[in-house]
Amino acid sequence: MAGNPGNDRRTEMRNLGRALVALAAVTAVAVAVVGGGTAASEQAKTLTIGWAYDGVGNMAPFDGPALATAKSHIAAINKAGGTRVRLLTCNTQGNKPAIAKACARKLLSQGADVVMTTCDVDYAAPVVQEAINAGKLTVAACIGTDQMGPKRFGPKGRLAFSFGNVAQDEGSAMAEYAYKRGWRTASLATDTVIVYFRNVVQAFKARWQQLGGDIVTEETYQSAGGSPATWQSTVTRLNAKPADVIVTSTAAAFGAQVPILNGLRTLGNNTPFLNSWAGDGNYWYTPEPKITNYYYVTFASAFGNDPIKAVNALAKKNAAAIAKAGSTGAFVTGPAAIDGILVALKRTGGNTNGAALAAQMQKFKNVPTLSGLVSFSPSLHTVYGRAYRVIRVQNNTPTVVGTIKAKVVPKI
Repeated sequence: MAGNPGNDRRTEMRNLGRALVALAAVTAVAVAVVGGGTAASEQAKTLTIGWAYDGVGNMAPFDGPALATAKSHIAAINKAGGTRVRLLTCNTQGNKPAIAKACARKLLSQGADVVMTTCDVDYAAPVVQEAINAGKLTVAACIGTDQMGPKRFGPKGRLAFSFGNVAQDEGSAMAEYAYKRGWRTASLATDTVIVYFRNVVQAFKARWQQLGGDIVTEETYQSAGGSPATWQSTVTRLNAKPADVIVTSTAAAFGAQVPILNGLRTLGNNTPFLNSWAGDGNYWYTPEPKITNYYYVTFASAFGNDPIKAVNALAKKNAAAIAKAGSTGAFVTGPAAIDGILVALKRTGGNTNGAALAAQMQKFKNVPTLSGLVSFSPSLHTVYGRAYRVIRVQNNTPTVVGTIKAKVVPKI
């Protein structure tokens, strides 16, 4: 087993604790500076953020917690004085393209300086296009691909960022955790329905093979729009080829996770099942069979057992809203995105111009947020280098069993 997970975890938590102290100072300074009396800051006495969120569809378990905690965070910022943050919201009703586009136009017409969008780049595209075409900084709380930026949206994509973890980093962290556990053979099951799911498994494979791990089999399936028969076929194939760990990236809200996981357990296959943060939350647990030997990485624990006290305090303060939305770690990304926007605003001297804000955000290097240290680059407008929580679910009980930070961001 490489390294000492206990020491690594304590070091990461100490560093994150120091970062959170710095965060309080950064946020206070940002609010104070942009609320001052210079000509530039006059533009930003009120910062208007328009948030197009999914309240009922596949992304609701992820958008919901992020939005709920962002609302309470904004209330605290406004209470402190300085620049006020005005939040406008629009429900995309399952990210239906026409409704999403109409939401974006509505928010822009209401004066949004910054537009926020849902936590998947495929679903977010209609909102992102409208917002960047209007020259607005466009931010997602938890999109997890490098496509939230110029790679997908071209030159105007310089205005697009996400406070999620980029899939290359996340898949790499999953591989490093699995290798530290002593697992050496892996079966890969790729959900093809969205690019984030595909990229996480690709990144896991790349890093896993760098570490010396072996791939037993590679299967594919389609969750949303797929059929139970094809999911059962995936179960049969995975069960036929034993491995130390089965790896996927999918969300229960998309439909296939529960049939595949429970299908394996029904066959008596108790192989550890490792998922990305898409598999977070307890909204999908089944009473029989109970979810067991199931692992995933995420931003933070929503269950009151996170290693960081400030995270637990945030979860407790917003417990009802987080539970209603599905109890995913996305609840820390809403406040993180708001703080990141405020830091960029401070660095522009209060200028809300989209290009000016984006230029500052692209320069972020280890900016402290409640979700961890945030870094961007010209090629990666989604976060890399952040510490993940590793959560194990045993008999429907989720427990933080460690933290992991990717040492390598592999090319895929």
